[in-house]
Amino acid sequence: MATDFWTSTHYKQLLDQEEVDVVHSLDKERGITLEDFKLIKLHMTNYIVQLAQNVKVRQRVVATAVTYMRRAYTRRSMVEYDPRLVAPTCLYLASKAEESTVQARLLVFYIKKLYSDQKYRYEIKEILEMEMKILEALNYYLVVFHPYRALSQLLQDAGMSDATQMIWGLINDTYKMDLILIYPPHLIALACIYVASMLKDKDNTSWFEQLRVDMNMVEKIATEILDFYDYHKTISEEKVNAAMQKLTMRM
Repeated sequence: MATDFWTSTHYKQLLDQEEVDVVHSLDKERGITLEDFKLIKLHMTNYIVQLAQNVKVRQRVVATAVTYMRRAYTRRSMVEYDPRLVAPTCLYLASKAEESTVQARLLVFYIKKLYSDQKYRYEIKEILEMEMKILEALNYYLVVFHPYRALSQLLQDAGMSDATQMIWGLINDTYKMDLILIYPPHLIALACIYVASMLKDKDNTSWFEQLRVDMNMVEKIATEILDFYDYHKTISEEKVNAAMQKLTMRM
């Protein structure tokens, strides 16, 4: 694994928001809009989290799996690569990449336990076949750097160790968005510290100034995080189900 983010394949694969917010032509034919696209990715993120809690893997594995899933859909269509299969496959692949391997049969066991809907019920063979397709979609680049990496040191330096749990939660929530595909992970971590500082009424201006980072970028990411929380309040199960239904429509 690469040890320096700036020379890693992760850095080389960062995208602009406009590149991430592209709905594949095959998905558009099914009536999938940009909002549907985001809702399905959010739903699949939650699915990965739920599966991960049952198979008991570290948060880093979850974060890597979600990154793989979101990255794959910048290159492949949801119609061809069913998210209900891609999500557990990305968790399976991430568990191997992060040296915390989960057996495919265990994933299949919990999928069947958690979902009665036949559309989610894939078998081991299908997960293994999709794994090869996902690897291809990722160009076999599996290195992912996460905002958690330097978090404890940053919190200590900022005098925010008492907010560790809050900031950890904020970072977890950033994977419900596409931030990890767009911004360097250390800026995402700093944006979460910035949001926590605001919520706790703590003035960290001088500390941020000493870091000599692009504060416009940190504030931009922080705004996106806060906007997401507002948007999240408007999401209903009906909206998610309607978006998922389009995947199985016949045109």
